Amino acid sequence: MHARKTYSVTEATRKLEQYCAYQDRCHKEVVGKLQAMHMIPQAIDHIVAHLIEHGLLNEERFARSFARGKFNIKSWGRNRIVRELKQRNISAFNIKAALKEIDDQTYHEKLDQLARKKLSTTKESNAFKKRKKLADYLLYRGWEPNLVYDKVKELIP
Repeated sequence: MHARKTYSVTEATRKLEQYCAYQDRCHKEVVGKLQAMHMIPQAIDHIVAHLIEHGLLNEERFARSFARGKFNIKSWGRNRIVRELKQRNISAFNIKAALKEIDDQTYHEKLDQLARKKLSTTKESNAFKKRKKLADYLLYRGWEPNLVYDKVKELIP
């Protein structure tokens, strides 16, 4: 039988300090990690409070860097970013702050680049199916329907 590793509050705190220092985390990830370490609720509350106090756990900072990263690296649209942040229990206030990280002009340029790139790799000859494929791809990535349909009409008249 495999003995389960147990952690003292101090050990768990150190481990979570490293976990949060490596990359911005949200409360849900931190609590999940502590639960996986079999910490009791009081210890979880204590450690989370410690991380917040020492600036290692900051939900607004997490939301902002999450939005920037997913937009710049994965080319996600606002809808997908909002959906993913909501799944992580991020407050509406912090989601709003996160979306401010994305400049409107850059947003539209990114949509154009993404649409043109996808279009250049689409091997569909039927214009209707080609439009559908492009629209589905952009909607899946979280771009707003009105922007997607305008872009599809522009690129595939």
